[in-house]
Amino acid sequence: MSSNFTLALTGQSLIKRDTRDVSAPGFEQVKSILRSADLSFTNFEGTILGRNGGWPLKGSFYGSSEPIVLDALKDIGFQAVALSNNHAFDLGPSGVLSTLEEVEGRGFLHSGIGRDEADAGTAGLGEVAGRPVSIVAMDGGPGPDFMYAANAGSGRPARPGVNRLRLTQVLEVDEPAFESLREMQTRIGYTRIDLTNDSQPDDPPFIADDEIGIARAIFKRSDRFGRSVKIDEEDLRRNLEAITTSADEGRLVVAYLHHHHWASDWYQMPGWVSAVAKRCIDAGASMFVSHGAPVLQPVELYRGRPIFYSLGNFIFHVKSEKSLWTAPEVWESVIPVCTFGEDNCLKGVRFFPVIIGGEEALRDGKLERRIVPELVTGAAAHRILQRFADQSRKLGSNIRICDDVGILRLE
Repeated sequence: MSSNFTLALTGQSLIKRDTRDVSAPGFEQVKSILRSADLSFTNFEGTILGRNGGWPLKGSFYGSSEPIVLDALKDIGFQAVALSNNHAFDLGPSGVLSTLEEVEGRGFLHSGIGRDEADAGTAGLGEVAGRPVSIVAMDGGPGPDFMYAANAGSGRPARPGVNRLRLTQVLEVDEPAFESLREMQTRIGYTRIDLTNDSQPDDPPFIADDEIGIARAIFKRSDRFGRSVKIDEEDLRRNLEAITTSADEGRLVVAYLHHHHWASDWYQMPGWVSAVAKRCIDAGASMFVSHGAPVLQPVELYRGRPIFYSLGNFIFHVKSEKSLWTAPEVWESVIPVCTFGEDNCLKGVRFFPVIIGGEEALRDGKLERRIVPELVTGAAAHRILQRFADQSRKLGSNIRICDDVGILRLE
């Protein structure tokens, strides 16, 4: 095993067009960073329309890509991709099969979807620059049950799909509100059978004694109002076992989670994500990486290993200029380059600031110019890195800025 190993990470890649014809200097610098790392990793936020066909299973947020976008990702410098996300099933099982076929044909190290649950939950294994590596990729939804891979059962064939970490959103209400809901449920005559009916074609959620289920919403008795997430322990156990198995083999393990259970403020990471991240690291992961909220969120060190709560967007080919995408933070992120020594111990992390389309495209607001990320310097670099450093400091992480690069202090 070589003494040092570098792993570069990026925000999610929602890519709909070939980017190999883009020659912007800032983009060339981004490619140089990714190509210089021993391994570069992104989340391919999509599904491939390939020879297996498929049918759109969403409305306005549906999206699929031609296989050529994978060649573009290769050209940028990526050798590894997570495939578990909310767009992975946009063409149904056929799209999952086409995505696997095209990704595997190009030799990507990958994880997160499969031909059944066992296959989808299998770690992606490889050896890069003499270093054994592994990726375990999960999706936390929310999404319908049928998008997640399932093993064959009695009289029921296997279903290709996404590797699941089942999460149930719970709405917390205080005692008076809970009793009002209970009375409303009783007077309406709403029963568990109704909840099952509302949940079709999904399986009905489990309801505890201090919870009420109405129209697919779960209300929990609490001393406050708020939202929380219930984690399926069996799903978590299954994924933690995959992490531990890889770690016990001496592999550098990347634990990955995609989810849309965001906090009300996109810039804050939900507490449950921290709990999952730390359990993944306790199980043997060398790092935890997450996407979902389309903005950059802080980094935290836990047991000397990095937790990247959200790296925001790297490529973001959206269809329209919706108000959701007007915030400049949606188009700004960093590229962390992590250096690991022997025994997969973290030796350093550097952060390179990027803007999709560069500074000029950020100012004019035109989506057609926001095609690829560009490395930025000067005031723009300092703005992105300072905001990131300020957020991360709240989690005990110290990032200093030097020559337009953020450097994570490990002490």
